[in-house]
Amino acid sequence: MSKLTKNQKLALGKIEAGKAYTLKEASALVKEITTTKFDASVDVDVRLGVDPRKANQMVRGVVSLPNGTGKQVRVLALCTPDKEAEAKTAGADYVGLEEYIEKIKGGWTDVDVIITMPAVMGKIGALGRILGPRGLMPNPKSGTVTNEIGNAVKEVKQGKIDFKVDKTGIVHTSIGKISFEPEQIRQNAKEFISTLIKLKPSAAKGTYIKSIYLSSTMSAGIKIDPKSVEEI
Repeated sequence: MSKLTKNQKLALGKIEAGKAYTLKEASALVKEITTTKFDASVDVDVRLGVDPRKANQMVRGVVSLPNGTGKQVRVLALCTPDKEAEAKTAGADYVGLEEYIEKIKGGWTDVDVIITMPAVMGKIGALGRILGPRGLMPNPKSGTVTNEIGNAVKEVKQGKIDFKVDKTGIVHTSIGKISFEPEQIRQNAKEFISTLIKLKPSAAKGTYIKSIYLSSTMSAGIKIDPKSVEEI
């Protein structure tokens, strides 16, 4: 294990062992314990009381963060010619179809989100082996397969993210940047966690939200009291 720096030791000293902080307290504390020189991402990890191996306990959804993600999201719109102007006006970084399908077949995946239309999914399905492992495959459940191309592009650009529980029952996502104000971090985290709660599968029994941790890139995790999420 690498040796802790002076700043890291000071940061760890600010976290009280065994304490579950309110979301408001954690949103301020995460800024205090972050020592990176770059604008680190702020992450939320939620352990759920579900068995992801069972289809009726899978948790997946989308959420629009009120303060955005804090990062530039590169969007590729794979659409028919009649939708290209709509996609460009909405802010898509790359717009087209056949030429980008060929680029992807050649290994190009230099985007963060791909939005497409139901009518062209037949052509894009063949790209699954390339896009799937990178989390780039468009999916109707995440709103990235739609005829409303312009709206979909705008939502992603403004802070819409999709998430999915992993095989260990944890949902991990970034909800902003450390440069955000504490209240912006709290609002984004609250929106994400509240959305998770609404998506509780009826088949899930017992405690649904088992634990919540807030952290930034390379910082320690701060345990959050789930009951504090709905506090103003």
